[in-house]
Amino acid sequence: MSAAADPVLDLPFDVRPDPEEFLRAALRWHFSPETGTPFWLERAGSLGFDPLTDIRTFDDLTRFPNFASELRDARAEDLIPRGYGPRPDVVGVYESGGTTGAPKRIVLMRDWLTKLLDWSSAQLDAHGVPKDVNWLVVAPTGPHMVGDVIKHQTALRGGLSFMVDLDPRWVKKLIAGGDGAAAGAYAEHIVDQVAYVLRTQDIGVLMCTPPVLERLAQREDLAKLIEDKVRAINWVGTQMDADTRHLYRTEVFPDALLYSGYGSTMILGNASERPGLTDDEPCVYDPFSPYMTFSVIDPETAEPVPYGERGQVLMHHVSKSLFLPDNLERDTALRVRAADARQTGDSVADIAPVQEFDNETVIEGVY
Repeated sequence: MSAAADPVLDLPFDVRPDPEEFLRAALRWHFSPETGTPFWLERAGSLGFDPLTDIRTFDDLTRFPNFASELRDARAEDLIPRGYGPRPDVVGVYESGGTTGAPKRIVLMRDWLTKLLDWSSAQLDAHGVPKDVNWLVVAPTGPHMVGDVIKHQTALRGGLSFMVDLDPRWVKKLIAGGDGAAAGAYAEHIVDQVAYVLRTQDIGVLMCTPPVLERLAQREDLAKLIEDKVRAINWVGTQMDADTRHLYRTEVFPDALLYSGYGSTMILGNASERPGLTDDEPCVYDPFSPYMTFSVIDPETAEPVPYGERGQVLMHHVSKSLFLPDNLERDTALRVRAADARQTGDSVADIAPVQEFDNETVIEGVY
């Protein structure tokens, strides 16, 4: 039998909790022996502070060491709070990209997926993405999270999902080994699969990475199919410069809505592109606060950079299902003020990868 949680942890997606009340409730849930997460209960004594009394604000979360690397080897069962009971409703165990060392693993709980999908669907509505249409999704599936989440998202919005699996690990391995020709051949293999679905099915939304979209645009017949059929293009990954966005929107796919998201397995979801941005503005991403929060810091000092300047992205995930604070991501970004005064933490813009992460060279490949 599951334990009762503080109601503030189970609010609907569109009810914004008081951040500090919410944070204290989440810490009680994850660090209390009756409901806590074995991963955190095991580490609590070595922190040098008491999470239940010494962590009062989101700024205090930086007192935690970055434990994200320990998710490479942690037992998945130890990441599930005891409060969910003996039969927790687990959607799946998913991995980070694994392209800078061994992958990290997280557990996706049903209650968090429901909240995330409701929030994401509202963001799609804000952009004008149509409902009741099919999605063609060119993205990693298992062991990665994004493909499965989008399948649930499409079903929630009334469409069917057509999946083309993308294996970023294989592409990056080829590039790291100097086999650019094989990496290019793999990308064309992906495009061929996309082409077959586009020719034979009714597709309203296309989801893919910028390198895949570029290859699709270079094939005149596929560019026309997209223009004729697709009503919205969701690009995911890290980079698309403003000139390229403008070109796609005005010349290549002028009749399709082009928008993006910035996601990470380690925050169990994505931040949404701010609606209403002009082509002259960088892509700004607003997180699902207070569950996902960003800071943009100088990695040498761990201090926030001034607004408008570039730093490395520091992420916190705080929810009933997962507590992962102080996770330094492999991305850099411009620090941007939140559009909503109720948002906790920063927004981010103009995402770009760091050159090295965990002593490994970062290779974008098909991203």
